[in-house]
Amino acid sequence: MLDIKFIRENQGLIKEAARKKRVEFDVQELINADDKRLKLLKEVEEMRAEQNAQNDSIVKIKDEKEKNEAIEKMKKLKDQLTIRENELKITEKEWSELMFLVPNIPDPSVPEGESEADNQEIRKRGEIPQFDFSPKSHIELMENLNLIDLERGIKVAGFRGYFLKGDAARLSMALWNFAMDKMIQKNFEPFIAPSLVKSENLFATGHFPKSKEDVYKTQDELYLTGTAEIPMTGYFRDEILREEDLPKTYVAFSPCYRREAGSHGKDTKGIYRLHEFAKVEQFILCEADHQESVKWHEELTRNAEEILQDLGIPYRVVVNCTGDTGQANVKTYDIESWIPSEKKYRESHSSSYYHDFQARRANIKYRTKDGKLLFAHTLNNTAIATPRILISILENYQQKDGSVIVPEVLRKYLNKDIIS
Repeated sequence: MLDIKFIRENQGLIKEAARKKRVEFDVQELINADDKRLKLLKEVEEMRAEQNAQNDSIVKIKDEKEKNEAIEKMKKLKDQLTIRENELKITEKEWSELMFLVPNIPDPSVPEGESEADNQEIRKRGEIPQFDFSPKSHIELMENLNLIDLERGIKVAGFRGYFLKGDAARLSMALWNFAMDKMIQKNFEPFIAPSLVKSENLFATGHFPKSKEDVYKTQDELYLTGTAEIPMTGYFRDEILREEDLPKTYVAFSPCYRREAGSHGKDTKGIYRLHEFAKVEQFILCEADHQESVKWHEELTRNAEEILQDLGIPYRVVVNCTGDTGQANVKTYDIESWIPSEKKYRESHSSSYYHDFQARRANIKYRTKDGKLLFAHTLNNTAIATPRILISILENYQQKDGSVIVPEVLRKYLNKDIIS
C-alpha cells in the first residue's frame, strides 16, 4: 500500500506504474473516492461536534418547553449523523478496496515487458553437464529408483498429488537442514512458521485481494499460505520496533500450499508445479532506506546463489520485467536452475524487495533514534524449495547406470554418496 498523500501528489507516477505492470487501475476513481471520503469525514466530525455542544447546552436549559425543543432538534441531528456515518462507512470501504489495488512503483532499473518471456538475463553460473548417454527425466529417474509414487499420490490427494519415498524424502530433509545451517551461519534466526494464517496477513503482503483464487481457504476462515513470507510479515503486524533492533534477518521453514488456479494445463507431469510443497524462506525487515533495501536484496540473492553453487547446480539470474513483477514488488530477481531434460533454466528462487509497501499494509513501524515513526522495508527470497529443486539435482547428477550422485554438501545428512 502506498500513502494516499503520495498517490495524490504523484498521480502520473501511479498511472505509469500500472501501465508498466500491465494492471488495470483507475487513479482518478481512487481520488474521487478519497475526495468523497474526506468530505463525509469533515461533515461527520462537524455534526459530532455540534451534537456534543447541544448535549452540553441541554443540561443547562431550565425551561421545559425549550428543553423539549432542543431534545427534538438533537434527535434530528442524531438521525442525520447516523445517515452520514453509514455513508462514510460505505465510502471508506470502497476507498480501502481501491487502495489495496494500487500497484507499487517499480524501480527504474526494472526493464519494461509483458511477461516472463521479457525477463532479462544478468548472469549465468555453473557448467551445463555433457552426458555421453541419453539422460532421463526426473520422473523416469525417480520411478526407476523407487523415489516417488505419483499414482497413489493422485489416488490420495488428487491432481498434482505425490508421495516422496526413501532417499527422495531423505534428500528433501537434507536440503532443508543444509539451507537452514547455511543461513544460520550468516546470522539469520531460524523459524518454523505457521501455514494457517488470517486474511489480514495475505492483505499485508499483497497476495490479497488479487490472488484469492490461488489460496486454499478453511471452514474456520483461515488460509493456507504459499510461502513463509506471509506469516513472517505478519509476525510484527501492528507493532512498533526500535531502529537499533533492525535489520531483522530470519530464515523460516514452512509447508506451502497453492491452488495453481491460473496454471491450468501447465507442468501437469512431474514435480515442478504442485499444490503442496515445502520451502525454506529468507525474510528481512530493515530501515526505510532505498539503498539499505538494495543492499539486502543483493545479499538475499547472493545467499541463494551460494546454495546453488554449493549444490553444484548450473543456474542463471534474471531481472523480472515490469509485466512479471508483482503488484507489491519494487524489483524481483528470479534464479533459474538448469533442467537437462527440458534443456533450459527454470525458476527455482524468487528474490524481491518492496520498500514500505507491505509494512504499511501490515502497520509495521519502527521508532528512529530521534523519535520519528517510520514504516519498515521488507524483503524475501527462497533459500530452497522442495521438491522442485530435486528435479535439477537428480537430472544433473544422474549417471549412465541410472543412479544419482549425491551432491557433496548433502552427503553428511544422508550418510551416502550415491542413490541407486
